[in-house]
Amino acid sequence: MTNETGILRNHVKEKLARGEVVASMTVRLVRGVEIARIAKTAGFDSLYVDMEHSSFSLETTSQICIAALEAGITPFVRVPGVADVQRILDAGALGIIAPHVQSAGDARAYVRAAKYPPLGERSNAGPLPHLQYRAMPAAQAYAAIDAATMVIVQFESADAIEHADEIVAVEGVDMVLIGTNDLLADLGLAGQYDHPRVREAYTATIEACRRHGKHAAVGGFASRPDLAAEYVRMGARYVSTGTDLGFLLAACAAKAKEVADMAAGRN
Repeated sequence: MTNETGILRNHVKEKLARGEVVASMTVRLVRGVEIARIAKTAGFDSLYVDMEHSSFSLETTSQICIAALEAGITPFVRVPGVADVQRILDAGALGIIAPHVQSAGDARAYVRAAKYPPLGERSNAGPLPHLQYRAMPAAQAYAAIDAATMVIVQFESADAIEHADEIVAVEGVDMVLIGTNDLLADLGLAGQYDHPRVREAYTATIEACRRHGKHAAVGGFASRPDLAAEYVRMGARYVSTGTDLGFLLAACAAKAKEVADMAAGRN
């Protein structure tokens, strides 16, 4: 099974390979498959279901991922830990976001869980939703799924930034997503997005990704798109824009304010 058949494609990988910027939204609230189509219609390239910070079940996550595959939007899942990787990928995700990676050893553990032999230790689950449940020769299926599956590691601490080069160098790691809010908390600088250490962290990470032919991603700047844009100009190519909850609340608040302004005679 190869991408030439048109059955299995990772549109995010294709855009990144062309040097284009990818837009992603985080799913933490909406449990229905409709969110995949909404994300696609809105113009997002990717969504990721956040199983680290939500009460979503594996079944709910699977349904959203499969709907995203059918809609032509790339589904990722932020996993609770390495033990969950196999089941989440078999359920329909085209990649994982691995939280709290602080060493090359951590990164290698996620790669082993996400990739088939010889690179990893992922086991055969039979026909998968990624291949539209077609039964195919194992070697062919493994090659196609491995080629389309991304391993995205998160840097959320000073230790991760310190070991950026060796983590990014791990074979099988495709991208680094900096969790800016958790990084700031680790540094004792919660909420200080303009602090020089944030720029230092992004600079070091983007440079490490450039050296090793990997990609850098921006996260945590939903309230500061100006800073996200700055890091895109520096070389980041994936932008995690915000959550479904944040988008819904912002739109609702804006409409409620419109009515309040009408009532006050401000419109």
